[in-house]
Amino acid sequence: MNITEADAASIRTKIEQQLEAFRRDDGETAFACASFSIQQMFRTPAEFMAMVRSSYQPVYRPRSVVFDALVLINDALAQKVLFFSQEGEVYTAFYLMERLAAGQWKINGCLLHAGTNP
Repeated sequence: MNITEADAASIRTKIEQQLEAFRRDDGETAFACASFSIQQMFRTPAEFMAMVRSSYQPVYRPRSVVFDALVLINDALAQKVLFFSQEGEVYTAFYLMERLAAGQWKINGCLLHAGTNP
């Protein structure tokens, strides 16, 4: 898979947009960062945000965030991100990314693990 520096920057920007939307409780923007298949799964921004609040608390309200490397997981491009919770716990997230035909990137899932060695 040929990933350019521009792709890497676009991926990081998309994830940052979603994290900022979570911080503002802006479900519309957070939902818009997700791929079509994720949007189909959760149907509405409200349902999507409810899932994030209940299952992805470290992502929803992190104390801090550190971007790591882009990696391949089962032939899918993923951005590794470390999250530090309000309580000081560390979580590792892998954002599965999907490139649309027009070249934009969308978030196609997030694998979240406690600790730094998933």
